[in-house]
Parts: sequence; structure tokens; C-alpha cells
Amino acid sequence: MDSVSETHDPGGGTAATALEWFVDPVLAVTDGVITFANEAARTEFDLQEDALPREPEPVFDSHWERIEAALTETTVGTARHVSLETAEYDVRIHRGEMGATITFERLGEQEPPASDRTVKDRAINEAPVGITISDPNREDNPLVYINEAYEEITGYSYEDVVGRNCRLLQGEDSDPEAIAEMRRGIGEERPVTVELVNYRKDGTAFWNEVTIAPVRNGDGETTHYVGFQNDVTPRKEAELELERRTEELEYILERVQGLIQDVTDVVAGSTSRSELEAAVCERIAAEEAYDGAWIGERDPATERIEVRERAGVPVDGPSIGDDHPAVEALDTHAVAVDGDGDTTHASFPLRYNGIDYGVLTVCTDRDRPIDDRESVILSALARAVASGVNARETSRTLATDAVVAVDIELTDPAFTVVALSAATDARLEYRRSVHRTGDGTASLFTAEGASGEELRAAAADLSGVSLEVLVEHEGSCLIELTDDDDPVGWLSDRGVRTQTIESQGGSARLSLEIPRSANVRSVIEAIEDRYAGTDVVSFRQRESEGRSRHEFASRLEGSLTDRQFTALQRAYLAGYFEWPRPTTGEELAQTMDVSRPTFHEHLRGAEAKLCRAFFGDD
Repeated sequence: MDSVSETHDPGGGTAATALEWFVDPVLAVTDGVITFANEAARTEFDLQEDALPREPEPVFDSHWERIEAALTETTVGTARHVSLETAEYDVRIHRGEMGATITFERLGEQEPPASDRTVKDRAINEAPVGITISDPNREDNPLVYINEAYEEITGYSYEDVVGRNCRLLQGEDSDPEAIAEMRRGIGEERPVTVELVNYRKDGTAFWNEVTIAPVRNGDGETTHYVGFQNDVTPRKEAELELERRTEELEYILERVQGLIQDVTDVVAGSTSRSELEAAVCERIAAEEAYDGAWIGERDPATERIEVRERAGVPVDGPSIGDDHPAVEALDTHAVAVDGDGDTTHASFPLRYNGIDYGVLTVCTDRDRPIDDRESVILSALARAVASGVNARETSRTLATDAVVAVDIELTDPAFTVVALSAATDARLEYRRSVHRTGDGTASLFTAEGASGEELRAAAADLSGVSLEVLVEHEGSCLIELTDDDDPVGWLSDRGVRTQTIESQGGSARLSLEIPRSANVRSVIEAIEDRYAGTDVVSFRQRESEGRSRHEFASRLEGSLTDRQFTALQRAYLAGYFEWPRPTTGEELAQTMDVSRPTFHEHLRGAEAKLCRAFFGDD
């Protein structure tokens, strides 16, 4: 881009020195005569310094008349573009109070003269960052040059900005501190770089990285300021988003980390479900970030959520309406949030091992919403509470006499004894589950109507099933099943006691006891979800039978060593105490991988403890 500037200082001084520095060709025209030409102009237009002043017509040929007419027609403070209808140049004129700047724009692909200044000129104009030059020797330090990248970044044209201060890009969200820093840098004549919000001509905001540096002459005097504008909006928005997320995470950790630790302590230390739930609600209500909390459970009779414990917030009435997020949380087994009113309600299902133990609702009226990350943490807290409730409910299974007796039938071959009875025509009856040191839990069944070999062959076709024939005689077997599915253990984890299992012809009937305090419907639904073809045969409330006998057996079992318990159990189930004996001590010893004397030693030890317990000497 090549320029001619009309000025009132054609002879030298500071302005002349500054013009000599310009990479643009500059001509001073006074009363229609060229009185000054800087080095770039002398090179571009082939002028000799000692040949000035001179008439402009020979320099611009036939174009001077058109340029002069445009100058005359251009009023102070306005600009216009003039086409010279030539393959070399178009002209852009901006007229100020003290003169006019005429910019020659080279057209087409024609290469300019290969001078150093022309190369520098093109490099500046075609640079990918916005470049401006301002003149501090003029009032308000106006811009005297912008490159094309500046126009693309800001939307302002040359005519819009030349003659105006660069503050035209500032707006309501421009940082006052950044603006003040730029002013200090200009006042102290030093380079300065800031980032601030600027505004394009169409009013859209963008983040601008602005660098301003002084340009000095040979005497060290500042003659101009060069500015660089770089649109850094994507990078800045990413930085701000990272800062926002970091701030949110720090907020969550600060508010919730201590809460999780305290709730975990409550879960570990409470002795009952009601104590646990009350302590959890009180601890959440004590947290500054929340107003309070409550825990409720769906009543199977009314289908409404009944509040069990609460702290910090009132709850209208004893039950919760259908439009509350707690209902959605229980139905979907997922977090539900309602923040439309003055208070935000966030509900988290209390679910463990597929059993619903109610819903935890946290309430807050803070400005900051409960976002996804906080929901994840509170969901983990809810799972910890559900785990604690499950442990309390499971521990009550042995202690309570108030139970719901449920009989169900299963036809799902995923239930191992169903598959075995279908494959062998055997009748299998559950006797007991035992814990084997280092090997997990196994279940003992008696089987009639199939040989041990047939049962082993059928089990070999089942994934995750191990079957060992402990004793076999007269068409009956005592087998030990180790099953990855472990239905008895799975039910026990949910507070359910398995009373009996009988399976024949590809169907099994289970008699279960569930504490009345448990969510019985949720337990049944969990069984139905686990095994297809589940049918509830009977459902009744009653006092548990044989509780004292069970407690007696539990105390006795606790006094026996693993070997003593195994020897006594296998001897009894194998008919060792009958006469005539269907099996021998030698055979039973082999099932335990011990010698016959060792087997009898364990058996006598168990018998002695049994007698002491029975006669009250223990």
C-alpha cells in the first residue's frame, strides 16, 4: 500500500523525521505543489530530493486531476474511495483538519518494485495480526495507519478509523485496569501488552490481545506508536471456562468433602436405621451449602412417599406429592432436580444391591445450582447411606420375629437347581449354606432320582457352577454346589433368609422370610428382575418360627472350628448316626481330604461341644 499525505510541515523538523521513518511513500503538498517526499516516495515515484518543490501532474500523469477533484469534494473528517481505472492503483482519501492522507492501493497480481521498503510495506499490510500506527504528536494520538488484518478483525475500514483514537474499540465490558495499563505504558513511553474485551463495528464482543510499543527516531524521541491486535477469543474463552470449572470444583470439594467423611462416619457408627437416617439429615442441614435434607420411603399401600427423617427444612404434610422430584428419583433410579422455585430440591435414590431403601432429598436456596459434578458426589453419598441401611436391615434379619413369609416359584434356568432338575429329573432339596475358608460360600443339597455321575455331567454344562458329590447311597446323593450366581448369598445380602428350596422337573419353589421393616415389595421386584418367570405363590405376615432354635444353632456354630463343623454336618447329612450306617467314617474322611483318625477327632470335638451347649455347660 503506497500513500501520499498533504501536510503543513513540508520542510523538516519532527514531522519530517517521522515521515522519513514511514515505510509508506509520503508526499507533502502545499498550495498544489509537492514540497516534500520521504525516501519511500522518492523511490516509488522516482523523485530527487533536490528537485522539490515541483508540480504533481508529472508525477501522477493524468490522474492528478481526478485526485485533486476528490480532495476538493471530501469534507473534513470524512473519507472516500476513488477508482483511477488503472491496473496499478486505486485511491483512498481521508481528510482531516490539518490535511489529507491519500492511500494508493496496488491492484491485481502485479508485483511492486522489489525495494526493501516495499517488501516491508507488504509484509506489514498482509500480516495475520492487526497492525496500527498512531501519531502522538497530533491531538488525541490518532491512528494514521491500519492494515487489512485490522479491518478483518474489527470490521472497521480505513476510512472509519484513521484520524480517530484506538479507544473506539472499547465498550462496557472492557477492563478498566487493562485500559489504565495501556495509558500508563503510553505515558511512560514503554511497550505494554494487555488482554481485554473489545467490540467490532457490528457491536459483537471479542477478546483482543493488544500490544503497543513506541517507535523512536535517531535521537531517541518517540515519534509514533505501533499497535498489534490479535483476536484471542477461542483461547481466552477456554481459559475462562477452565477457571470457572476449577472454581466450581474447588467449591464442591470445600463444601462436600467434609460432608462425605462425616456421613461415612455416621454410616459406620450408627446402630440402627432410624439413627443413621436422622444423623445423615442433621449433618447435611449443618452444611453451609444446603438448607436441609429429608429421607423418605414409598408406602406400598398408598404409593406415596412418606417422610421418615428430616432436618433443617419443613415438609408439608406427612407425604410427598406426585410432582416432587423424589418420585421421579425412585421411579427412574436416577438423580432428579427441581430448581424452578425459590428452593432447589435434588433427590437421590437410596438403592443398594437392586433394593430401594427410599430417597434422600437435599434442599438449597443458593444462587449456584447443583451441577453434574456435585450431583455425582451426592449420589455417591446416597449410595453410602443405602449401603448402611442395607447393613442395618440385614443385621435385623436374625434378631426380629416379625417377618413376611413369601413363597415363590422359579422356572428360570439361570437358577442353578432349576437347570439341574430339568437336565436330570432329580429332586433337589436345600439343606444349608456353608462358608468354606478361602473358597467362599457353598450350598448343600440332597438329590434323589439321579446318580452322582449324572449330576456332575449336568453341572459341567453350566457356566460358573462347581458340583461335588459328598456322599452317594441307595439312589440319594449329598452334593455341594458352588455357584457364581449364589442365590442364597444374594438374598442374604438383601436381608432375606432362605428357609427352603425344593426343585424338580425344571421348577423350583422357595420359602423366604423378609423382615417386616424391610421394603418387601422392592425385594420381590429385585428377585423378579434377576430371574425370569418368577411367580409369587403366597405372601403373609407372621412371627418367625424356630427363632430360639436358630439362635441356639448360631451360638453353637460360632463355637465350632471349621473342621469340627464340617465333620459334624457331613456325618449328620450322610446318615452316619443312623443304624445301620449307610456310610463309613473312612468315606467321610475322604470327602474332607483327611485321615480317618483325624476325621473322628474333629467329629468327637464337635459332639462334645454340642452336648455342652445342649446341657447348658458352655
